[in-house]
Amino acid sequence: MTTPSIVVVRSIALSAVSMLLAGCSGLLNQKPRDVITNDASLWNNANLVESYTNGFYENYIGYGQNSEFGWFYFKSLGDDQANPDFDNWSFTTVPSTSKEWTDKFTQIRRVNYLLDGLKTSTLPLAQKNQFEGIGRLNRAWLYYQLVREYGDIQWEDRVINNPDDPIVYGERTSRDQVMDYVLQDLDFAIAHIPTATSKFSWSKEMALAMKSDICLFEGTYCKYRTQADNGEAPNENRAQKYLQECVSASETLIHSGMYSLMPTYGEVYHSLDLSNASEVIFARHYEKDAIGHSLVDYNVGSTTQRGLTKDAVDAFLFTDGKPLATTSLPTDDRAQLNQQGNYSIQHLLAHKDQRLSAIIDSVICYNGHGWIRPEPSPDGKLTMEMTSSTGYTIRKYDTPAVLLYYRTNVKTGYTDAPLFWYAVIQLNLAEAKAELGIITQEDLDETINPLQHRVGLPAMTLNPEADPANNQGVSHLIWEIRRVRRCELMLDNWYRYWDLVRWHQLDKLDSNRYPAINRGANLTAAEHSQVKVDADGYMIATSATRSYLPKYYFYPIPTNDINLNGTIKQNIGWE
Repeated sequence: MTTPSIVVVRSIALSAVSMLLAGCSGLLNQKPRDVITNDASLWNNANLVESYTNGFYENYIGYGQNSEFGWFYFKSLGDDQANPDFDNWSFTTVPSTSKEWTDKFTQIRRVNYLLDGLKTSTLPLAQKNQFEGIGRLNRAWLYYQLVREYGDIQWEDRVINNPDDPIVYGERTSRDQVMDYVLQDLDFAIAHIPTATSKFSWSKEMALAMKSDICLFEGTYCKYRTQADNGEAPNENRAQKYLQECVSASETLIHSGMYSLMPTYGEVYHSLDLSNASEVIFARHYEKDAIGHSLVDYNVGSTTQRGLTKDAVDAFLFTDGKPLATTSLPTDDRAQLNQQGNYSIQHLLAHKDQRLSAIIDSVICYNGHGWIRPEPSPDGKLTMEMTSSTGYTIRKYDTPAVLLYYRTNVKTGYTDAPLFWYAVIQLNLAEAKAELGIITQEDLDETINPLQHRVGLPAMTLNPEADPANNQGVSHLIWEIRRVRRCELMLDNWYRYWDLVRWHQLDKLDSNRYPAINRGANLTAAEHSQVKVDADGYMIATSATRSYLPKYYFYPIPTNDINLNGTIKQNIGWE
């Protein structure tokens, strides 16, 4: 049997199995989360099972769908962007219900229907193992998200139909134990899903990439967590185990020879078809006039953008390979009037990491000084002025090759979204080896330095010079590897927020302590009567501020679920 090809159509699995969703609240609701026509004819039919597994594809958010926001650009709670409407913590009070909780348990139940059905299926063993691998891969993905959001979480490895089942009224499973189950699911998937035949198909390589991501998270989280903030002390043995698992998965992919970096940074984000992209391992496909997203429109339209912050801009190295504090190159970041009457920072970008020029425009625009990006579509020019909360506008996902209608409307974008890609695996491997203390110059030359060379930066060495901005309590080398990760993946796939969580650096999102995360362009030499600036002339993105509390490391458990089960305890700080 070949690997199932993914059909990107909403609820495709539902058309095959007559599933009705019930509006229930996670594991603890005393009624089934959904009702399914569950008989042997379904699980004995390879075509129906394949169609069922295709439905899991929608758990990979990508650029979003229709008017729903995705995991690129829109996940702006962090230090890289400032939302003009202000991003506070995902939860500041305890909710009665939460889709973050309920929806994932609904999807886990769908996976477990598959796994339970395959136990009595008459399909050949190899087919059953492949489908089981796909199911367990997707269960791992869902539980990984639940664990990083909630910590301890009930583990379900079968469908719960009986409201009196002990699991319904049991305690939450230790997050460490759940992550061990996740690793087992990933290893089963890697062993039984065939090698990739498409960038849009479940594959061994996609499972390895997911394992690389998840094990890096788990290894570093267990290394840096604290008893006070996370409820459990650091566990060096556990950290070592998971970091080594990350190394193993990452090296398998890198040494496979199946993937390579694309020639220039940014190509992977604005492609109409990633099916032949050398850098992509697994992607979400969008289809013109069928399945669309709104990402591009929000990067070219009149809605004020969630602009890049001063903190983010300052993170990019200069072309001499040095940071802001030690470079000998010009560091003037003031927006300067150019011959076209616009305020430009081209003089700064010329001396910076080329990624920055691919992420933001060279012209600063804000309320009172809008600007139209001068890159026309094949059938016409953009007509709406852009503004940004920080003055820095995002160009990273714009695709001028698309006709104007599809470029400038919500729900109409059809550029493919990378979900797992080669650059991330290189970053994962370098970081895991650095955290293990086993990284060599050859490792850097295989992982970090190809990324640096692609954007015009000198190679990194094992002994980089100290950056006075290092405020994370780590070695100079780990700080620089984290910098590369931040700059390479800026605005991408919700990485930055969860990186700060796993490094135990969430306090860096306190805008009172770190005002540069709510600051933008230097308007000292620019007219700025319609926006606010600070004492040094930097644009203030929003007058709202965000204060850090340790409880924000976890989301609060919804009160409805606690009320249904008296044994469940609320997360630290949310009591």
